Amino acid sequence: MHLKKYILPLLLVVAVGLSMPAMAQSKSKKQLEREKTQLENEIKRLNADLAKAKKNTKLNANQLAALNKKINERNKLIDNINGQLSQIDSQISKMNDSISNIQSRRASLQQSYAAAVRSLFREYNNVDKWVLLFDTPSYNKALLRTKYFKRYNELRLRQSKAIRQCEKELEDANAELKRQKDAQTSLLSQETRHREQLAKEQRQKEASMKESKANEKKLSKQLSNKEAQKRKLQQQIQRLIDEEVRKANEQRAAAQKKAAAAAASNKTTTTKGTGTTKSNTTKTTAATSNTVTDKTTAAETALSNDFASNKGRLAWPVAYTSIARNYGVYTHESGGQNMNNGIDLVTVQGTNVYAVFKGVVSRTFTCPNGTLGVIIRHGDYMTVYCNLASLSVKSGQQVATRAVIGTVANDGNGHGEFSFQLWKGRESQNPRSWLR
Repeated sequence: MHLKKYILPLLLVVAVGLSMPAMAQSKSKKQLEREKTQLENEIKRLNADLAKAKKNTKLNANQLAALNKKINERNKLIDNINGQLSQIDSQISKMNDSISNIQSRRASLQQSYAAAVRSLFREYNNVDKWVLLFDTPSYNKALLRTKYFKRYNELRLRQSKAIRQCEKELEDANAELKRQKDAQTSLLSQETRHREQLAKEQRQKEASMKESKANEKKLSKQLSNKEAQKRKLQQQIQRLIDEEVRKANEQRAAAQKKAAAAAASNKTTTTKGTGTTKSNTTKTTAATSNTVTDKTTAAETALSNDFASNKGRLAWPVAYTSIARNYGVYTHESGGQNMNNGIDLVTVQGTNVYAVFKGVVSRTFTCPNGTLGVIIRHGDYMTVYCNLASLSVKSGQQVATRAVIGTVANDGNGHGEFSFQLWKGRESQNPRSWLR
């Protein structure tokens, strides 16, 4: 009876215990697989870029940057594969433990079942159940013995079923173990192949650098010029933002001053009492001025609040293939450090650029590298779009969310690199926190 009481709960606990580790790790495993696919796609794109760049006889700045990025992506991919291997090792270890537990449980059930069978076999010729049934002092005891025989038979059937269930669990566990080991073998093969490719790319980089040693000064100058242009662009945008903030503050101050003057004029005219018609006209003018100022301020405040409420949900301003540089301080290829106040996206030349939110085109400008830029005001917030080949908007124009404002320019090597910044007053914001 003790076995009957505990065997089914024990099976349920073991089955749940076996399934929980796989459920806990499925999300992480899927995430690693998704990252692996993204890294492989990025490496394919970089291979295409390098193939295009190799048409030049000597290494240029973009080719070196692409090769370095490819090597970095390859290292990330190898780390990703190692992460998956670590997970699989853990799963294999757990599966081995589960198989051992199932085997122990099966052996215990078989031993118990065999002991019962041997005991019954030994007593089979000595005990007749019909004698036990009818050799009773009362009908109630005979009935109880009948129920006992029935329950004992049910227990033996459950024991047999439990043993078969263990066999099935063991079969499934061994199949899963085989699948995990096959996946491990596949990933190990991929890791070996990627390490060979990484070594080849390292040799390619060394050979290219050696081949281009004579062109080193030109290469360094290209990199320095590119970063100098980026610094000039950051400084230019900072000046324009300061001017926009100053202009907005002056407009607000002028509107408030005008409203105050109108109110004072209204008060003076009323006090003098020089005429009912003049007093009423002055009152109407002052009231209109105050109403316009209040409406303008309220509209700007509402636009700012609306923009801020969409943080993390703004659509990306352009379709891109990869992120060239994120927000923050970075060390560039020529060795120094720069601050990136926005995010730089690699895209296709001529791709449409969209306004991330409704607002007013505050100004258009020319970037240090000769491309075009746009600043759109959203109340207290401003978005900046740089490295454009053409513009579809002009200063003072109202634009809606997702309105086309221009197209991406060529970076000089057949690619497009678009820069996007987001400001609140004079403080730059990390666009990744605002875009969905």
